[in-house]
Amino acid sequence: MSLDSTADVLVIGLGAFGSAVACQLAMRGARVIGIDRHAPPHELGSSHGATRITRLAVGEGAQYLPLVQRSHDIWRALEAQAGEPLYTATGGLIVGAADGASQHHGRPDFVRRTIALAQQHGIAHEVLGAPEVMARFPQFMLRGDEVAYYEPAAGVLRPERCIAAQLAVASRHGARLQVNEAVLSIEGTAQGVTVRTARATYAAARAVVTAGPWLPGLVGGAYAQRLRVMRQVLHWFRPTQPALYAPGRSPVFIWMHGRSDEDYFYGFPMIDGHEGVKVATEQCADTTTPDAMDRQVSAGEQARMFEAHVAGRLRSVTPEAVHAAACLYTVSADSGFIVDAHPTQPNVTVVSACSGHGFKHSAGLGEALAQQILGQAGGVDLSCFRLDRFRD
Repeated sequence: MSLDSTADVLVIGLGAFGSAVACQLAMRGARVIGIDRHAPPHELGSSHGATRITRLAVGEGAQYLPLVQRSHDIWRALEAQAGEPLYTATGGLIVGAADGASQHHGRPDFVRRTIALAQQHGIAHEVLGAPEVMARFPQFMLRGDEVAYYEPAAGVLRPERCIAAQLAVASRHGARLQVNEAVLSIEGTAQGVTVRTARATYAAARAVVTAGPWLPGLVGGAYAQRLRVMRQVLHWFRPTQPALYAPGRSPVFIWMHGRSDEDYFYGFPMIDGHEGVKVATEQCADTTTPDAMDRQVSAGEQARMFEAHVAGRLRSVTPEAVHAAACLYTVSADSGFIVDAHPTQPNVTVVSACSGHGFKHSAGLGEALAQQILGQAGGVDLSCFRLDRFRD
């Protein structure tokens, strides 16, 4: 077998997490080859749609807090290099039933979990009742029996720009980026790892697989058993009073209006001149694959989204859909991240850090992985994301 290139680390998949770890490794002097079957940032995976929410008090668990804190610092540093905004603090609102009956990402009483985390870690916030929310943010029409968490530092990330900025930094620091090149196999060797693509063969001491929804099919085994890929839909609806949704007046929001994980939606201000108010929900039932998913959004899907979640809740927003997009979630059984060495290939680190709440942590996780791979002290402890927490 002839080798086309060698490196210290191969990064397979250059989306949210792959771009972050490639950037951080290259900045630390590692020889990096990044490989992606498409040309990121692109609209075929999990990191498109112009905006993502970021928030410091993550009700999914305290283990995520160090990652998102570092991510905020890294976004600001990257902004200075990119010369364009990546993160805008619009403020963020999380709304749920005051009786604690609602849940999100499998966590019950998500609003109070978030409040408790903010209190424990000194994160600036306010706890608001329904009348206070509607007085401050008249675009939201609450029933009156809700409680809300408001965080000034929460806001908007621009995923495509973030990925592009990190790949640009990686390239400037010597990383070789192989795009539009599909990986066919990953094999452990006595020297490290060999990766074969449709065009070449590469070798390195280590590999990091950050392939998003392609990961279960690429790695197989326990990962194919533990991860489900699900199609999600993003919607933009036209408001009659767009000033209500200007970035200075509207926060990002997560609104749980029922008892199940799917009785909720989230949304954004009309940032960067985008037409329409962007909103979305999550579905947790139907699985797909990147090749099989329907990338078109039907008029029926748009109408159902509006009637189930938007109507009667967002003032002035009409059912006129001005845009829509489909993306993919890769979801674990407990909606938590998986970051671990491959069970039979110890030089391969497998990263599935999403489950619908990953992007805001991506820069910090990329840094932590780079430090771990290079044996540098002081990084965030990632042991809580090991695969062996799942028991049959």
